[in-house]
Amino acid sequence: MAADPSAFAHSTSSLLHLAMNMYGVYIFGTMLEPRMGRLRFTWLYLLSAFGGSLGILLLSAPLSATLGASGALAGLFLATFVVFRSNKQALRSMGIILALNVALGFFVQSISWQGHLGGAILGILAACCIVLIPRSNPQRARIQILLLTALSVALLTGIYVSTEAVKWPLG
Repeated sequence: MAADPSAFAHSTSSLLHLAMNMYGVYIFGTMLEPRMGRLRFTWLYLLSAFGGSLGILLLSAPLSATLGASGALAGLFLATFVVFRSNKQALRSMGIILALNVALGFFVQSISWQGHLGGAILGILAACCIVLIPRSNPQRARIQILLLTALSVALLTGIYVSTEAVKWPLG
């Protein structure tokens, strides 16, 4: 079923795709983790990964099977837009890459645009929970944790409700 942790499995039919996903996680990880911290970065990654699964549950045919970390990578990619929002030159370059990835997702059959979209949305939301709280706020860490917890509960609830909706007609 699509709600499984598919971001932690990958098809062996395309080792190049696996290598590119891992390289992307490395690149965005080296950019984001120093700014967010290890715990928040890990939380961002996991929310994006499971957001990809939710995107598949909501937007794909019932019982669609997918594999790969692409949804998590899409979340990291879009989170980078939030974190580096004041760097216009970097945003322009990343915008071109984003446009190419969106186009590929619709034209290449084996790419799950639904997983990319779900991961991207959760990545943006998680990044906002982390970086948009002013550093001057003495309650910053607490607010971040509360927002990320609320987002996690909403995501897990969405996954649960979606999987129950898929299972119910099947008996």
